[in-house]
Formats: sequence, structure tokens, C-alpha cells
Amino acid sequence: MSANLTTRHFIPMKIIFVFFNLMVSCSIMAQPATTSKQNQEIYSLIDSYSLARENRDTVLLKNILMPDVDQLVSTGEWRNGIQSSVQGMLRSSASSPGTRTLTIDKIRLLNSQCGIVDAKYEIKNADGSDRKMWSSFIIVQHKGRWKISAIRNMLPTASR
Repeated sequence: MSANLTTRHFIPMKIIFVFFNLMVSCSIMAQPATTSKQNQEIYSLIDSYSLARENRDTVLLKNILMPDVDQLVSTGEWRNGIQSSVQGMLRSSASSPGTRTLTIDKIRLLNSQCGIVDAKYEIKNADGSDRKMWSSFIIVQHKGRWKISAIRNMLPTASR
């Protein structure tokens, strides 16, 4: 009878133990919410990127991009490193002039030092047509400032 009593108590305790560990794991792994200061800094970073692209400002670009930045553009071209990325951005802006607008859709911090910013990316071409894409930015804290570590531009396909 004592073995049966022990088994009956062991199973509920095991369930409670598993549930407790699950709760602790989820709270440890939870992604931090952005503070209003972080939001402001991140919005400012993306605005600076947009402004630098619009004005072809290489000094500003080099100030907000990490040295090992990489970029995958909608044509499938990979740009690795700050030189390649900046030169590619200048080429792209020159070959397809227009007004570029980035509208942040979502900011997701992975921890206090890095995050992902998803944005709608629209180019109003000189001929009046619009090119609507998505951009994702991997951002990192570097010397107390947010910088761009990676950029992924996507051109959605037509709905089927």
C-alpha cells in the first residue's frame, strides 16, 4: 500500500515539476519589450538610413552601418562588408532614382543588444510608378548606439 501511495504522489509532483520548469524556461527565453527610448533610437536609425540613401550620404551610411554589414537586395545580389554595401546602395540609388520611404511595421528585440526591424519599403519612381517591397534590418548595439548589421530586401510576388 505504501508503494501505491508513493506512486500516486509522485505523478502529480512530476507534472508540477515539469510545468514549473516550462514556466521558468519561457520567462527566461521571453523577448524583451522595447522601451520608448529604444523605439525612438531605432526609428531614428531607420530614418537616418532612409535619409542617407535619399541624399547618397556615404558619411552617414558609414556611421550607421556595422563594418561587417551584409545586404541581400531584391535582385538577389549579396553585398558583403561596408564598402560593397555602400557602393551598391549608391549604384542602386543612381540607377533607379525616386523617393524611398521606409515605414516600420514591427520591432522585435532578441535581447537587449540586438533585434529585427521589419519595414515596408516603397520607392516612388521618377516615372510615377511605385515599387513596393519589404525590408528587414538586423540591428545591434555598438558602443551605446544602434547600428545596422544586416539588411534583407524582399520584393513580394503576385498573389495566386
